[in-house]
Amino acid sequence: MTLEELKYPIGKTNIPENITKKNIEDWISILERFPQELEFLIKELSDNQLNTKYRENGWTIRQVIHHCYDSHHNSYTRFKWALTEDKPVIKAYFEERWAELHDSKSAPVFLTIDALKALHSKWVYFLRGLTDAELEKTFIHPTGKEEISLKENICIYAWHCKHHFAHIEELMIREGWK
Repeated sequence: MTLEELKYPIGKTNIPENITKKNIEDWISILERFPQELEFLIKELSDNQLNTKYRENGWTIRQVIHHCYDSHHNSYTRFKWALTEDKPVIKAYFEERWAELHDSKSAPVFLTIDALKALHSKWVYFLRGLTDAELEKTFIHPTGKEEISLKENICIYAWHCKHHFAHIEELMIREGWK
């Protein structure tokens, strides 16, 4: 596999120009299922396997799992900001530095699986209650200075779930663990 294929096993994010209600329902469904699917995928892995990098110079499976919670928690907050402020400039964070913190490198993954289950349950409930007008609300990412709508962000995070799931699953297949 090429480095690009290892980095982006499902390709890069592709946000449709015309986002339909069906798209949104499908993406929310991915968010809803992700914690349980991730738990099922990694439940039999040993600590040694969890500490295996999915690619050279990449993160370990453990770091990927903890990153998903950190990223999704930040995203949930961004939704709230977009709905309670006018085009807020969100706070970016250094995900690569967060991944090097003690909890990301050594905490039991089931702490994060449980946290993801709770976060995603609340997030999905919240998303299903948004109106069409609310889905059009935007925030501004400070690095790109571009406006991102909430419906686009749902797409981004459905992709994010599948992206990191594929990192783990493809490593497991390559290593003969699955």
